[in-house]
Amino acid sequence: MQKIEGGVTAAKGFEAASAAAGIKYQGRDDMALIYSEAPCRTAGTFTTNVVKAAPVKWDQRVVAESPFTQAVIVNSGIANACTGAEGYGYCKETAEEASRVLGVPEDAVLVASTGVIGMQLPIERLKKGISLLKEAKGARLEHGTAAAKAIMTTDTVHKEIAVQVELGGKTVTIGGMCKGSGMIHPNMCTMLAFVTTDAAISREMLQRAVSADVKDTFNMISVDGDTSTNDTLLVLANGLAGNPEITEENEDYRAFAAALNQVNTYLAKKMAGDGEGATALFEVKVVGAESKEQAVALSKSVVSSSLVKAAIYGHDANWGRILCAMGYSGAQFDPEKVDLFFESAAGCIQIIENGVAVDYSEEEATRILSEPEVTAIADVKMGTAAATAWGCDLTYDYVKINADYRS
Repeated sequence: MQKIEGGVTAAKGFEAASAAAGIKYQGRDDMALIYSEAPCRTAGTFTTNVVKAAPVKWDQRVVAESPFTQAVIVNSGIANACTGAEGYGYCKETAEEASRVLGVPEDAVLVASTGVIGMQLPIERLKKGISLLKEAKGARLEHGTAAAKAIMTTDTVHKEIAVQVELGGKTVTIGGMCKGSGMIHPNMCTMLAFVTTDAAISREMLQRAVSADVKDTFNMISVDGDTSTNDTLLVLANGLAGNPEITEENEDYRAFAAALNQVNTYLAKKMAGDGEGATALFEVKVVGAESKEQAVALSKSVVSSSLVKAAIYGHDANWGRILCAMGYSGAQFDPEKVDLFFESAAGCIQIIENGVAVDYSEEEATRILSEPEVTAIADVKMGTAAATAWGCDLTYDYVKINADYRS
């Protein structure tokens, strides 16, 4: 497996585009297209929020019922959430227009939106944008990058990756892009993620791989504790790599799943590190756990704690906040057996041993915590299970960004 340059256009047969439709923003691209020249097997996971945006409902139906998909239409600026029957009708109108313009079946069109909740889409602008997307689409790497930039809202950087792996003697490519910066919490977040691959894989096995992988990637990040209405991960596989179709959990399936994990882990970490107002990616590793479930609960609790996140922003080795967050996670452990370390590019330092502070240097701890990527490692000494969660520090700018988001 190797990482290569590119994103959603890296795999064979995929094209992408961006366009400025004036959905909400002025003077920037705010629509994106992903298109496959061949029909795609499709899998997806979606928000766990009871309040689901219209595009989520549309895509859940398409993924479950349509024999294949070929296009994804995405807009930024307006989320099309809490918009009732009118909002869902706009999803249908979007698919109808994409079907007409792109020459694909209506039920082969997926839609996604991100932005302000409660506003109705300016549907005529959006439909004109689809024609602009068709004119602009292409298979070059820069087409994928343009699409990744168009779906940004409060993101500060675009997020894309591509990897290659050999399956059945054929080179298979998996590429992805995502957006996400705020309203992010485990169990999917205000994130849109799109992964494309030329692998030949059955619909059932693709969904199995996606559902399993999301537990260790997108479901392990948190920025602010808010689970969004629009969270969507879509994976499209067009089979153009020509590998023997994956129909069971064999060696090729495991290699594909490992490559998918590399893509999703990279994108998840990029979202966590680009949290609104963030200055640092905060990683929490829990090791020595009795079970994976226990490790997940503990790591998520720490990475989601506002007090811990504020301490990371202040480069403060306030280890009591970490133990406290572990204590209210719901997982049972002995706090008097916990060892805690902080680690970054500047080094590694042990802070507590068996639940009690060691004689460490506050100056060294501050130096380690001043790096743009910081890791807390908690060893609970109960077994061999482990889990990793990702988040970011909590800064003044987070409040500033979200206080005037609608304006």
